[in-house]
Amino acid sequence: MSNGNPQASQTANESVELVEITHDAFGVPGTTCLTLNRPDAFNALSEALLDALQSALASLAQTEVRVIVIAGAGRAFCAGHDLKEMRAAPSLAYYQELFARCTKMMLTIHRLPQPVIARVQGIATAAGCQLVAMCDLAVAADTARFAVSGVNLGLFCATPSVPLSRNLSRKAAFEMLVTGEFVDAHKAQSLGLVNRVVAADDLDAEVAALAASICAKSAQAVFAGKGLFYRQLEMGVEAAYQLAGQTMACNMMDNSALEGVEAFIEKRAPKWRR
Repeated sequence: MSNGNPQASQTANESVELVEITHDAFGVPGTTCLTLNRPDAFNALSEALLDALQSALASLAQTEVRVIVIAGAGRAFCAGHDLKEMRAAPSLAYYQELFARCTKMMLTIHRLPQPVIARVQGIATAAGCQLVAMCDLAVAADTARFAVSGVNLGLFCATPSVPLSRNLSRKAAFEMLVTGEFVDAHKAQSLGLVNRVVAADDLDAEVAALAASICAKSAQAVFAGKGLFYRQLEMGVEAAYQLAGQTMACNMMDNSALEGVEAFIEKRAPKWRR
């Protein structure tokens, strides 16, 4: 998928492979790819995998990385929580702690300054679908499929409902949640769950194109913009405008905005600095 220096956090049965490449992940400078690497278990989110992904994401917050890609090894992107592991310790306290741990990881994606792209090559179900919805952007192969299928097992996908209801219309999100039915990649795109759908052979190239487009912009503007984008969504319109205006005013004081405006006036390409 990419070259560089892989780092792995492993237990006896699972690992998350981190390919931290400052200059050439997917051929794009400044892009890092985190690959869920439990292909035999369809990249189910075991406790160890959740912890490794949380640690990997948190470690990237203050780095020179411009874009983060989350991918899955093998046929699946992510099949959600590891049900066998969950049933091995059936207690309310355990389940509360597990879902709190998953929520922490999901919110880390939300709070990172860098845009996070889901590279979806196969099925994304339950918490795996939640992971796609929580990423800022998603590129899917036309063979990918999506479902929040816990209801089929007598378990409403409550935590996945949070990002789903913030990406899809309410009726579309609720239909997925109460039917547990799969939607294909093109349907997922029409619903707002993914941004782009391409043939499987073109998936890496499309991820690279999206990452390159972001990396070509000012990091200061993109990072400030991501924070503003999510914060204003939770506000009333007047408060949102106040925050947006303050963000733009501060952005105009950045070296990146000064360089961008001067480059536009001088009819040249801007030379960004982080």
